[in-house]
Amino acid sequence: MRTAEPLPAVGDVLAALATGLWRYDTAAGLVTLDAEAARLVGLPAEPTTLTEAGIRARFHPVDWNEVDGVVQLALAEGTLAEARMRIMDARGRVVRVVRSRSKPSFHPQTGEYELVGTLQEVTDPAPGATAHSAVIGDWRRSREAFLLDAGRALAEARSTQEVLRVAAGLSMPGFSPDGLAVFGTEGERLTVVGHHGHRPGDESPFTQMPREADYPAAEVVRTGRAVYLSSPAEYKERYPASWPLAAQFGRQSWAFLPLTVAGRTMGAWMAAFKHPVAFSPDERSVLTTVARMLAQALSRAGAAETERELTDGLQRSMLPVLGPRIPGMTVAARYVPTGGGLQVGGDWYDMIQLPGEGRFALTIGDVQGHDVRAAGLMGQLRIALRAYASEGHRPDAVLSRASRFLHGMTSGEDGTDLRFATCLYVEVDPATGTLEIARAGHPDPAIRMADGTVLTRPTAGGLPLGIDPDSDYPTTRLVLEPGETMLLCTDGLIETGGHDLDTGWLRLRHILEQHDGDLEKLADSLVQAVHGPSSHHATGPLTDRREDDIALLLLCRAGEGCGCADARTGVRPTVRRSAMTIAQAEPERIAEARQMLRELLHDWSGADQIDSAVLLTSEMLANVLVHTDSDALLVAEVSGAADRFGGRRMRVAVTDSSDDLPHRRHPGELASSGRGLVLVEMLADAWGVDPRGEGKTIWFELAEDSVQENGER
Repeated sequence: MRTAEPLPAVGDVLAALATGLWRYDTAAGLVTLDAEAARLVGLPAEPTTLTEAGIRARFHPVDWNEVDGVVQLALAEGTLAEARMRIMDARGRVVRVVRSRSKPSFHPQTGEYELVGTLQEVTDPAPGATAHSAVIGDWRRSREAFLLDAGRALAEARSTQEVLRVAAGLSMPGFSPDGLAVFGTEGERLTVVGHHGHRPGDESPFTQMPREADYPAAEVVRTGRAVYLSSPAEYKERYPASWPLAAQFGRQSWAFLPLTVAGRTMGAWMAAFKHPVAFSPDERSVLTTVARMLAQALSRAGAAETERELTDGLQRSMLPVLGPRIPGMTVAARYVPTGGGLQVGGDWYDMIQLPGEGRFALTIGDVQGHDVRAAGLMGQLRIALRAYASEGHRPDAVLSRASRFLHGMTSGEDGTDLRFATCLYVEVDPATGTLEIARAGHPDPAIRMADGTVLTRPTAGGLPLGIDPDSDYPTTRLVLEPGETMLLCTDGLIETGGHDLDTGWLRLRHILEQHDGDLEKLADSLVQAVHGPSSHHATGPLTDRREDDIALLLLCRAGEGCGCADARTGVRPTVRRSAMTIAQAEPERIAEARQMLRELLHDWSGADQIDSAVLLTSEMLANVLVHTDSDALLVAEVSGAADRFGGRRMRVAVTDSSDDLPHRRHPGELASSGRGLVLVEMLADAWGVDPRGEGKTIWFELAEDSVQENGER
């Protein structure tokens, strides 16, 4: 070529080099080929335009499917898209192998890309072609299997340290790195989140490194693009300032890839190799895919750890600390959150010191829902209950005010944010064991008596808090006898595990009856009966998933049947006692009294005597409600030790404030009343009426029948 002659056209030069030009517009779905490119793909040597389906038919289907991945990698790294592709004839035979090199451009508005590049026939094997070459099918299958395993393992990792352990154990097909490091950012500095293949302390020079430093990881964080260094010479040339730090590890190749989540670069991942790696497009594709999965796993793990920290903080701030020791009484509590979400919910308990000498209140409840909103409402409601109780209001007034408070908090104009809460409020007088209970849609308390007998104690109640701001909450008065333990709990303790209220209570009853230790051990046993062994107490979350939150309170009045006293004596007390009050306006509670008496006599030897006791009790209670204007106090007691000779005695007494003594009547055959005392005389072993200063007590006693060895009485 003489000086000053014009240069040949680019197309002529490329044709002389057996190199064709092509253009692929994915938005239009068309591929334009010049004459040489058309010849290379097996078409007549003339410029032509094909549809995407037409050009795809000229390539091996496996190779065509690789094109999109190669292009996406090139777009992410800002490099050329390079791939080897096999050209097929009409019979499906490979006629030649071509190499495509193209520059992709991306259209953000449409999400499509365009390729402009070259095609050139390949007559020699790929440089360094080994088992991990991009054109070998076995390598591709190994890569796909590796990525599936890696994705599954990283998806199951729950903490940052676990993610790093999984990343360190990844065995990449053909070019596994022997050194890994994950870099994060804090402000304008890099931090080392974790590393593998290095000795402890090796990371020190790389911690707190400025983002503007002459270091590959810093550049990756700044630009969001990967850096590949195939040799020590290339590393030293590109990053002379940081090369002395890297040289001491004796590595031959390095890959630094961005950890990107939702378009934001959160750090960098380094994979270092003791052997030279050329970083072919397929190798870069594998590393890029692993980096993306690693970034997602680290993001999930970081979010989970943040949630756990938030959960712990919420629990510590919302759950109360039980007050000082109460003379003559012991209190234990547990709270176990659900496993879903932030592991916080609407269950709570509290112990409140009341005005007056020694009195205190126990409250337990459950706000509807298992989300942060429920937890927030729970905290506000607990504070409101504490405030109303501290003002000296009675239990019914405390719940009425709390219901109005919650209704005002949750009743929006459209009614979509309405929430309710169940609650049980107990005012305790430690000196006498008197319990005054108000209940708002919550499960009734259970009493473990001194001899181990467990009774559910029906109490009067109203609607859950927040439903009706004008709802009333009647008060029930009970007495916790020495040696007895009261259980208050939310429905999560009862119903978890597919149980309903009845079967759930049977499960808890067995635990309460068999337990002879202190309250702390009993609380652990109740939780373990639902979820298995755990060392976590009131503020410690369990890690397994469960159906509902659990909150429970145990209150024990000192006596022979309570905790340590049993362990010292080894003998159960021989007296069990239960009491309840039935108001004039509550005749329906006579049925509850009958059920209470049957539970009290659950191990009585004579079924006929139990029926007689229930009948007589109903008669005496009905007599008070019909013939007087006062409420009825029922006290039932079983004394003595059970054996085959009988020996126990039951006493049932009903007290009212009327001075009118009962007298025997002589009803006719058709009379509807007047037979109460007749029945008492016929069925009771002993009975009587005891006048009091104000009112009277009518009582009866039954002696347990003896049971012979052959089972006959």
